[in-house]
Amino acid sequence: MKEQDKITKVAKLLKKSNDILFITGAGISADSGLPTYRGVGGLYDGKATDDGIPVEMALAGDMLEKRPEVTWKYLAQIEARCRDARFNRAHEVIAEMDKYFRRIWVLTQNIDGFHHVAGSKNIIDIHGDMHKLLCSKCGWRAAVKDYSNVQIPPHCPECNGPLRPDVVFFGELLPKEKLDTLMHELKKGFDIYFSVGTTSVFPYISEPVILAKSLGRPTVEINPTETEISHMVDIKISLGAAEAMERIWKTYNS
Repeated sequence: MKEQDKITKVAKLLKKSNDILFITGAGISADSGLPTYRGVGGLYDGKATDDGIPVEMALAGDMLEKRPEVTWKYLAQIEARCRDARFNRAHEVIAEMDKYFRRIWVLTQNIDGFHHVAGSKNIIDIHGDMHKLLCSKCGWRAAVKDYSNVQIPPHCPECNGPLRPDVVFFGELLPKEKLDTLMHELKKGFDIYFSVGTTSVFPYISEPVILAKSLGRPTVEINPTETEISHMVDIKISLGAAEAMERIWKTYNS
């Protein structure tokens, strides 16, 4: 089936839908020029960091606790690469859809905050937001536009304790309140489920699609490459997120 035929089919499904779930990963922000931690175009792409350790180890909770200067060194590198980027048409379309449908939720693995800035209302940023800082000692919190004025590693202005971004590092547990929200919304169910720009390697990212299949609800994957769920979705669109979402939205509104 041609890509446009798939897009037309998705647009027709949307016409019959009220409640929509979008599951998004690094691929949706790749169209904004953001690098992923691994894979094609990644900052480290399978190579060790400057310190000779895997990026997963550098960005682990244990490393942040024991050697915060190492974790913050790579956080700062990632943030610097992302600093001039902004949300793209895929984020915009999802935000615009809030006005046309009864209920839309976004479950995102990304920590760039683009869904918030683009205007989506219901977001579960399961891995957090790198622009929110918090003190591990006294609980002080603040939001920053970027890290240009952040001393690396930063310390709390209230108690001088170590600061960290409000994100989930490797080896850390997902936030319970966000998992509870996800479970609550999944129990309500959705009319159509989208997976956009994610390889779906984590169970909490693939399970909504597996659930949708068990319920007989339509599933759509937007990803140029094959992923863990490509074999099970109803419609696989092998395009970048921005192009695919723009074409779907134009077809829906035509």
